[in-house]
Amino acid sequence: MPLVLPGEHIPAQHVNLKLGPGLLQLSSVEEGLSIISTRPGDLTHSTNRSKWWIESNSRRYVPAAQESVIGVVIARSGEGWRVDIGSAHMASLDGLAFEGATKRNRPNLKVGSLLYARVSLAHKDMEPELECFDAQTRKAEGFGELKGGFVVRCSLKMCRMLLDPKHFLLPLLGARFPLDTATGLNGKIWITTKEARHVIAASRCVEAVDPDGGGMTEVGVKKFLSTMDI
Repeated sequence: MPLVLPGEHIPAQHVNLKLGPGLLQLSSVEEGLSIISTRPGDLTHSTNRSKWWIESNSRRYVPAAQESVIGVVIARSGEGWRVDIGSAHMASLDGLAFEGATKRNRPNLKVGSLLYARVSLAHKDMEPELECFDAQTRKAEGFGELKGGFVVRCSLKMCRMLLDPKHFLLPLLGARFPLDTATGLNGKIWITTKEARHVIAASRCVEAVDPDGGGMTEVGVKKFLSTMDI
């Protein structure tokens, strides 16, 4: 993963190219379409090179289309809601952006409700928009209101680490006790278990493994868990 700086040209090419955080596509008469980086970090791409993004540990979340986020409803707005996802601007969520929602049948969200949603629109000159279903299947696919549980705040880099199927933490915790999680790329992780002590243990492990909190290794987490009453 090469390190890039803001303004560098990125050699990203693919038939179904999708750009993630830190990359911007420009158009000019002389050069045509070009892609540049807008933040410093590690240039990363998917296995088939169709998705490109800049891996960095920024403090504030910048919304990007197709990313999963965890937010809190802060107000009702017409036929939808205003949601705080930790970005510079509040996000909007339409009342019909749920699986099977109609004008007569829509979720009854309250101020303070916790949501797991997907960013459907992200533009630097517009407020981000959310939806609580998969755009292809039109099914919830886990998106929607999160009830119970506990939200852990962590670095943006930690969230991306946990979404990697090869990362050790969640399988390691799942082998010790049953738990459900939802990871938002905006620096929030939702955890729910049957016992409060397991929620506390999982939360402390996330904070310990976080690069901003010490970057504990798998061996260290196993020793850490052995000192807890779980």
